[in-house]
Amino acid sequence: MPASPVPLSPLPTPLNVGLAGLGTVGAGVIRLLAANADLVAARAGRPIRVVAVSARDRQRTRGVDLSGFAWEDDATRLAARADVDLVVELVGGADGPALTLARATLGAGKPLVTANKAMLAHHGLELASLAEGTGTALRFEAAVAGGIPVIKGLREGAAANRLSRVYGILNGTCNYILSRMAAEGLEFADVLADAQAQGFAEADPGFDIDGVDAAHKLTLLSALAFGTPPDLARVQVEGIRHVRLADVRQAEALGYEIRLVGLSERVGDALAERVAPCLVPRAHPLASVTGPLNAVVAEGDFVGRLLFVGAGAGAGPTASAVVADLIAIARGESGPAFSTAAAALVPLPVASAAERVGRYYLRLRVADRPGVLADLTAILRDAGVSIESLNQPASGADGTALVVMVTHECAETAARAAVVRMAELSAVAEPPLIMPLLPTEG
Repeated sequence: MPASPVPLSPLPTPLNVGLAGLGTVGAGVIRLLAANADLVAARAGRPIRVVAVSARDRQRTRGVDLSGFAWEDDATRLAARADVDLVVELVGGADGPALTLARATLGAGKPLVTANKAMLAHHGLELASLAEGTGTALRFEAAVAGGIPVIKGLREGAAANRLSRVYGILNGTCNYILSRMAAEGLEFADVLADAQAQGFAEADPGFDIDGVDAAHKLTLLSALAFGTPPDLARVQVEGIRHVRLADVRQAEALGYEIRLVGLSERVGDALAERVAPCLVPRAHPLASVTGPLNAVVAEGDFVGRLLFVGAGAGAGPTASAVVADLIAIARGESGPAFSTAAAALVPLPVASAAERVGRYYLRLRVADRPGVLADLTAILRDAGVSIESLNQPASGADGTALVVMVTHECAETAARAAVVRMAELSAVAEPPLIMPLLPTEG
């Protein structure tokens, strides 16, 4: 009797994607899914394919073949298409079309993958609640640190830990500028102009160099690490536009490198969230992160220090993070967007500057005359701030001198109050600069 034929297993149902935004990253997602289709399908357990796209300009050349995709002029229509299972939002912007599309997608019960840190920093709690209410997924690995899997690392790898701090280099443009200043002995304005000419910095670079981009990303890391709703208004933000080559060289002489650091840490029962240029000890892993790279450090009670380093931007790394989220959703992986259910995200009190204690770098340009140093040190004395070191390099030809001080550990309120008083002295020729020192150990 002939053997019965073995029935063939049905082919797995593809995950059909609607892609909004066909810039560098959107085109990168299409290339990656085409180049690694077999690998992605094997790891996802089913094929993942783009079926429909949307962008502002149909005629623009993007270096990828779009002929096989349906086109929607209105990105919101991607969420309503019957052949779209999931939407990828790469439009950008905190509000406008991106937010409209996000609400439509999650409201329709379809998963949303986004790289939009600004939208999540402003509307993350609303979107996480909407996703949970419709029983679908909100994923945003690409929104922080490009191709580095830090969101998955915090959401899953460190999930059993109480974290005390999460911090890092979150903006590649700033890190590129500071690294070149140190390596080539160039002033900030010169490096920025060259970075703009090469496309490393935007024509209007304020979003990056003033710390706003890093603050958006820090807001999301804080929510994941500490179970708080994302709230950009809580973040104290300072950028790097006032950092000079003289500061870089003085930091080097003290054994530090200057980095723009986003830091969120518990201070007692409160939470401090800050983006600022910091002096990072050479022994710290962040000091060796140069160029456009990003790095994130998380410190947990059982896992200790975790370090994530890699490319923080670019078509390939960011597309990799987007597709990693697609694979997770195709596998059926789920869970709250910010690790904790949206309704259970609890705002922690904002740590006051009086509670934040550390060491500080102060730089002043003052009139080169007797008695000025005595006035400066008297202000610090009256504020209760003691000086660990003081350096006065050679005077300039304009009759002013650079004065650099590092304080002993003190309350941030005391150090900043002293700087305000110093700025009022007639001998102080320009606004002083204050930067925190990052501790070697957490």
